[in-house]
Amino acid sequence: MATKKERCSNCGVTLQVRLEERAIYCPVCRGIIICNAHATSPGLVTIYRVRPLQISPQLNPPTPAHGRKRAVLCGITYEGHENSIEGSINDVSLMKDLLTKKLGFPRSSIRVLTEEERDPHRIPTKQNIRASLRWLIQGCGSGDSLVFYYSGHASQVRDHDGDEIDGYDEALLPVDYQTEGRILDDEINATIVRPLPQGATLHAIIDTCFSGTFIDLQFVCRINREGYFKWDDHRMPHAAYKGTSGGRAISISACDDHQNSGDTTAFTDNANGALTYSFVRTLEKEPGLSYGRLLIAMHERISKKQDKIGLKGPHSAQEPVLSSSQRFDIHSKPFTI
Repeated sequence: MATKKERCSNCGVTLQVRLEERAIYCPVCRGIIICNAHATSPGLVTIYRVRPLQISPQLNPPTPAHGRKRAVLCGITYEGHENSIEGSINDVSLMKDLLTKKLGFPRSSIRVLTEEERDPHRIPTKQNIRASLRWLIQGCGSGDSLVFYYSGHASQVRDHDGDEIDGYDEALLPVDYQTEGRILDDEINATIVRPLPQGATLHAIIDTCFSGTFIDLQFVCRINREGYFKWDDHRMPHAAYKGTSGGRAISISACDDHQNSGDTTAFTDNANGALTYSFVRTLEKEPGLSYGRLLIAMHERISKKQDKIGLKGPHSAQEPVLSSSQRFDIHSKPFTI
C-alpha cells in the first residue's frame, strides 16, 4: 500500500496518508484534510484544502499557573488506531470529579488533555503534553500539591544510560507518537520530579501498562497481602540523579513494569481503567486512610474483578504499585493530596 507522510497545513502535525484516501481526519486540530483524488505517482499525495473545526478563542483560554493545588489530567483513546482504548476519557472525568468535589482542587487549576477537547492546545500530542508538564511545575513552591494523571498506552524501550534495574525505560505514548515519538520516563522525571522544591508534593496516578517506575522514582514499595512491606532501592551507581530538589514525589501505578493493566467494564457499564476506578472509589468510601490501606483496598477491588478484567498471558496479574522519592511508613502516613 503506497503512502506518504504529509504535514497537516492547519496545525503542522505529520500524518501518514494513503494514496486512495480522498479525505482524512487530523486527530490534533480535528480538521478534515481533503486530498487530491487524482494523484497517480506512488507516494505522491497533494493536500490542497483544509476544513478545521471552528474553535472560539474565548471558549477555553489558557489556564494560569497559580494556586496551591494544580493538576494535569491526560487521557488518550487513540481513536482510529488498531489498539484504541475505550475508557481513558471516562477515567479523566472520574479523576476530575474526585479532585474538584472531594479534594479541593479549583477547576481553574486543572489542565485536561483528551482528544475531545476543542482547544487544540489541549489535544494530547507530544508537544502539548510536554508543555503541560512544564506548566504543572512552573512557579511551584512550598506547600503546593501537584497531581499528574495519565490514562493511555505505554511501552518499554531499551535503556541506554544505565539508570534502569531491568534495562528498560518506560515511555508514554502521545496521540501522535507514530510520527512524533514517545516521551521517556527519563524526561518525565527531569521535568516534574527533579525540580520539585522543598515543601512541595507531587502525586502521579498512572493507569497504563508497564507503569511501576513510570516517573522513575528512587524507591518502589513491595507489599504482600498481609500488609508487610519493604522498599526496593532503584538507584543505580553512576546514573543521573532521579530525586527531587527537596520535595516529595509519590506515584501510584496500575501495575509493575512487567505487567499489563486493564481497561474494563467489570466495575460499571462504562469502560474504565481498573486502577482509576479502584483508586477513586476507595478514596470516596474511606476518607482519611493511609497509603498502606489505599494499596490494600485497591488490590482487593481489582482482585475481585480480575477474571472479568480480561487480561491474558503470562503477565496478566495487575497489582497497583507505590513508588516514592523517599521511604516512609505506608501504614502510619495518611494519604493526602
